Amino acid sequence: MSSIRRLSLVDKRLREIGAERPAGTLRLAIATQDMKRLNGHFGSAERFAIYDVTPDSLSFIGAVVFENLSDELAVQRTPHHERLAAKIAVLASCQLFFCIGIGGPSAARVISANIHPIKLPRPEGIGALLARVQSRLKAGPPPWLRRAIAQTGARGEKARLDEKG
Repeated sequence: MSSIRRLSLVDKRLREIGAERPAGTLRLAIATQDMKRLNGHFGSAERFAIYDVTPDSLSFIGAVVFENLSDELAVQRTPHHERLAAKIAVLASCQLFFCIGIGGPSAARVISANIHPIKLPRPEGIGALLARVQSRLKAGPPPWLRRAIAQTGARGEKARLDEKG
């Protein structure tokens, strides 16, 4: 069975991964192997870097490390559905999930957990990716991103964003 470790560089009381956050704050996870770039596939990523993002601020919430992914015997002993369920549970407080790849059945399970998976065609620096998300939030997000924002409890946000076009 694979184990999960949560790493955090901030005060745990303030930044617990499942903790409340201000309305309109998007929580997103990034599949990464090195904590520098988005470069992980959903199933094989060793880490998920989790951030809170608003148009004007970024907060690193923590990193979740999935142990035993490189241990072939441990992976074989843990049924696929258990590994998948553990990863989806980690994403439960997120609205968006960025990765390099995700299989169809896994994507369906992520979507059914109200998390929007976003598959990018190539690795990208985490800082550049976060800047792009902030830019979309500032410029008037597309409908799918508005729905993700609405999940954060930003009731007045939808009306304000609709006025922008």
